[in-house]
Amino acid sequence: MNLTTPALLFPAISLLLLAYTNRFLTLAQVIRQLNVSADRGAPLVQCQLPGLKRRIVLTQYMQGFGVLSFLLCALSMFALFVEAQAAGQWMFGISIVTLALSLVLSLIEVLISTEALSVVVQDLEQAGRASPRS
Repeated sequence: MNLTTPALLFPAISLLLLAYTNRFLTLAQVIRQLNVSADRGAPLVQCQLPGLKRRIVLTQYMQGFGVLSFLLCALSMFALFVEAQAAGQWMFGISIVTLALSLVLSLIEVLISTEALSVVVQDLEQAGRASPRS
């Protein structure tokens, strides 16, 4: 394995961390909007709070594993640069594993987010059926 192998992973991890940051900022914005909302005690909002808490924790861990993957990839490149092949290969392998963990956590967070949207859609459907038609 040469120095360019882990270097190929560098831009992918960087873009992934950027996407995670955007998801975190969106989640933070949703939570802040719910906090200032007049109907924050509404059943629909209360129903979504456990999912929001889980998404915060998942986002924290997926970002952590993404950063760890990035760090290990950089250390792998350094080890390969100083011709410590075995250490470089091990760090690169662990970097890939932590990246995979980060992606699995990201998938779980997306599934929770989709579930929350389904709850909102159900509420809209119920509100549509309850309102009188003109």
